[in-house]
Amino acid sequence: MTINQSALDLIKEFEGLRLTAYRDSAGVWTIGYGTTAAAGVGILPSEGMTITAAQAEEYLRRAIDKFAASIRHGITVPLNENQWGALVSLAYNIGPGAFLTSTLLKKLNAGDTAGAADEFLRWNKSKGKVLRGLTRRREAERALFLTPVAAAEPSLWDALTAFFFALLGRKP
Repeated sequence: MTINQSALDLIKEFEGLRLTAYRDSAGVWTIGYGTTAAAGVGILPSEGMTITAAQAEEYLRRAIDKFAASIRHGITVPLNENQWGALVSLAYNIGPGAFLTSTLLKKLNAGDTAGAADEFLRWNKSKGKVLRGLTRRREAERALFLTPVAAAEPSLWDALTAFFFALLGRKP
């Protein structure tokens, strides 16, 4: 499953785009859309480093793919694309190790979707201090996680097939 546009936009919004390296709230050198050396995507942000917007986008895509691959095996229940995107966003921010050992994942795999959704809200601290930005991000991730995915409109062929089966008194 690939990350959907809603999740990508959420990550971009909360990470923000910085084309010059900076230290994040935890003191880690970061660049682009929250890319750190720990992302393992071929960049080691450091003081004075700059990148282009296109490079930032590429590093983000690589990191998302890597984080998604690193958490996929831990999820044992079916997900819709909004749930998947919200989980990847969380893992992108807290790291796959923290995600894979989280109570959120345990509740999700146990079938407690509502409980898992509420667990997003617990991940709002850095160095033990509640951060407003993390609180807003977790609320947005939780909201995305709980947003149903609209069913695709049936094609004309699907509609005609259903109609003809209905005329015959049978189910397709």
